[in-house]
Amino acid sequence: MSLKSTDSLTPGASGGLPPTQKAGKRFSMPKRPAGTVYRGREGMWSWVLHRITGVAIYFFLLVHILDTALVRVSPEGYNAVMSTYKNPIMGLGELALVAAIGFHALNGLRIILIDFWSVGTRNQRLMFWIVIALWAVLMLGFAPRHLMHIFGG
Repeated sequence: MSLKSTDSLTPGASGGLPPTQKAGKRFSMPKRPAGTVYRGREGMWSWVLHRITGVAIYFFLLVHILDTALVRVSPEGYNAVMSTYKNPIMGLGELALVAAIGFHALNGLRIILIDFWSVGTRNQRLMFWIVIALWAVLMLGFAPRHLMHIFGG
């Protein structure tokens, strides 16, 4: 049984039972998961997206370094690998990569402001939406041109 700070177990107080046991209820579900302060707000989603984009960028850089290093080992192999990248699926992957880098960079600036600006924590929610708006504007400028390049428009 979990008790809240307002619950009482003393006989006579509120009929002798805590409010969670009145009217046939044995246990109440917590309003948020135990051990966390996140409730699905902007700060949590910013944190999650920052981690996901960071990992995605890391793996891209790993593959990029490996396939670029191939040019020293086998120029023909390098050319073969580069030719496999010239298809619409990889073009959409490039679009996703630019989207990830753009969000990660803008959110990183937001994190710096939260850490070093005296009113950063108070305005973190507003800054998240500013990051999303700037990211959307940047993507609206990049995506159509890139998609025309991919699909020949």
